Amino acid sequence: MNILIFIIILLVLVLVHEFGHFFAAKKFGIRVDEFGFGFPPRLFSFKKGEIEYSFNLLPIGGFVKIFGENPDEENTFGPDASRSFINKPKYKQAVVLFAGVFANFLLAWFLFSLGFMSGLPTSVGNEPRGYSMADTHLVVVSVLADSPAEKAGLKSGDKIVYIKSNNLDTNYISPETVRSFVASGNKIEIGYLRGKDTIYNTVEITPQNDNGSFFIGISMDQIGIVKLPVLTAFWEGLKLDWFVTKGTVVGLYTLIKEGIEGRGSLASVTGPVGMVGIVGNAYQFGFVYLLSFSALISVNLAIINLIPFPALDGGRLFFLLIEKIKGSRLNPKFANTVNMVGFAVLIILMLLVTYHDVVKLF
Repeated sequence: MNILIFIIILLVLVLVHEFGHFFAAKKFGIRVDEFGFGFPPRLFSFKKGEIEYSFNLLPIGGFVKIFGENPDEENTFGPDASRSFINKPKYKQAVVLFAGVFANFLLAWFLFSLGFMSGLPTSVGNEPRGYSMADTHLVVVSVLADSPAEKAGLKSGDKIVYIKSNNLDTNYISPETVRSFVASGNKIEIGYLRGKDTIYNTVEITPQNDNGSFFIGISMDQIGIVKLPVLTAFWEGLKLDWFVTKGTVVGLYTLIKEGIEGRGSLASVTGPVGMVGIVGNAYQFGFVYLLSFSALISVNLAIINLIPFPALDGGRLFFLLIEKIKGSRLNPKFANTVNMVGFAVLIILMLLVTYHDVVKLF
């Protein structure tokens, strides 16, 4: 089930991205030869007008084949050269390349807004002014690897409903309450709700001593549900989209910077296999969590595609900038070769990340 949900999410995100390219190309009178659902080998196809719509075996996205995107003799000088991507003004080429990324940002905005309309989990203190929160809980945000909490079975998303230690217990749950119980160093009992459970589970944890201070290895936040009317939901969805975009850019910059400095690690990178598990967790917590997760992935897909690396939209935009500065086109053979090499490198990186995901399962 988790794999099916992940495939559907990935299919939607990539198809929305490719539709952005498709829509912009058609608006500028650029010929579109094919819109593919999934990746080859091809299962079947049909033609409507001059566009071939293909359905392919691998349901992990899609593609759009734009005439002249990869320059050759025919699309540069042939009979239909006026409708070729390569022969359009640079600003139109740039808009077509950026349109896929823009479509992903729009999708994330829509999903975040839909989440607010349905009731979106939000950190206490970050709710829109004038709106109250419902169903507030202390939620485990993350669990440190090999920590007492992880060994005891606590997971991200668990809602802490009570804590007990040495016959002292409290139903007033806050981060400060949990920290005070942990700081005693005594064994504690935690009651928590997971996913859609209505009956709480209990777990016993002995805090670990770290140079005189005790910890169990979790980060926490007070989270409640915010439900907004339509117009407010779209405004708050736009603000959240911008906030997530900024955070993603900073995180990606840090990851690349640490990699260049030799301090990088694949431990913080998740590939397709790891994403399946995350999808399963989001689905278990509820549909709104799944919407938020899909929006986050849409933003990540947009940002990654803007990196100026060959074969990505950002790489092609970078080539356009070079052409604009030098006042002439790059050699088509050179551009096509660099994009092919870039694509190969991306595949290798994806395989490495996938291998790392598989290793973490064992």
